[in-house]
Amino acid sequence: MAWLCLLFQVWAAVDPSAAGLEHFYNLEYDEAIAAFRRALERDPNSPENYNHLAMAILYREMLRTGALESELVSGTNPFLRRPKMQPSPQDEAEFHQAISKSISLSESLIKNDPKDVRAYYTLGVAYGLRANYNFLVRKAYLDSLRDATTARKLHNKVTELDASNYDARLIQGVHDYVVGSLPWHIKMLGFLVGFRGDKQEGIRTLEAVAARGDQNRVDAEILLCAIYRRERMPAKAAALLEHLIGRFPRNYLLRFELAQMYSDLGDGRRALEVIQKIEELKRSGEPGYRNLPAEKIYYARGTIQFWYRDLEQALANFNRVVSRSDELDLNTSTFAWLRLGQIYDLKGQRVKASEAYNQVLKMAPDSDAARQARRYLSEPYRRSTSGG
Repeated sequence: MAWLCLLFQVWAAVDPSAAGLEHFYNLEYDEAIAAFRRALERDPNSPENYNHLAMAILYREMLRTGALESELVSGTNPFLRRPKMQPSPQDEAEFHQAISKSISLSESLIKNDPKDVRAYYTLGVAYGLRANYNFLVRKAYLDSLRDATTARKLHNKVTELDASNYDARLIQGVHDYVVGSLPWHIKMLGFLVGFRGDKQEGIRTLEAVAARGDQNRVDAEILLCAIYRRERMPAKAAALLEHLIGRFPRNYLLRFELAQMYSDLGDGRRALEVIQKIEELKRSGEPGYRNLPAEKIYYARGTIQFWYRDLEQALANFNRVVSRSDELDLNTSTFAWLRLGQIYDLKGQRVKASEAYNQVLKMAPDSDAARQARRYLSEPYRRSTSGG
């Protein structure tokens, strides 16, 4: 991997887009946005650069709100029940301007050459990004699915024109997986005619992109980590995460996710060792870690301790989190309060448990954590013998 990282750094030194992508995958979104803006100054007619800019703006907001954690795809925390994100008016305007410009430039290229593979590709990416925005920000689920389907059709056209283009198969794989996961009545929508969806086929396609793709290899690997977790395949996710950490060492979310995968594999000791490594990186001021809130580390450690029944240590860590909840994203804060309530229930301290659940309702009444808190206000939390 060392030579690959070095090669990437060489590209970054001469190409603002490459520099922006390295920042992007290391969660350095301000730097990525600046690099993509410089790239647009060099080439204002590049639909790729507009797509990159829009992508970085969206993901910066996702990081700010805690939406990048893979809990958003887990079976216990459906993302559909999260409060919608609220980007600033400036970010919202710049995102839409970038997407509109990418679409218009791509459509112009296709008009001049109906077989322009690059233009079909960039047009599909623009629609895919708008699908993400509609889903995450607007909570317009049908609009999101419609845009994703349009992106799929455009990238089908890419592979028809160039069967060797594995990058275009990324959206195809995601679309197959998502549509294959939908309930039957949504699959009956008119714009989904011809797309039955197939979760396993989607996974196989993403694995092919991860193995043979060019620009989208990393994206495929990151998506597979989330999907493997959702499909209860933590060993596969852990192997990919270890590889990605070597490539993007400043991306602290990858280490947090690796800890969760070890926890899911039943190796609590190794999971806690990963959290300890994150804490050491923060303490030594390593890039990407020095500004990481300590409460994020307490939350991750407390979560592992909670599932491994170390309730006293988990209680101490979650109390550390909620004492500074006003400085954290809503997702971390509300789930810390929820875990506190569950711990107090397991300890038979019902009054304290109810107080914690009510804090969840006060902070985020429409969240998935609030849905669970209401249930436990009616009936105390009890853990099954299997650990759930």
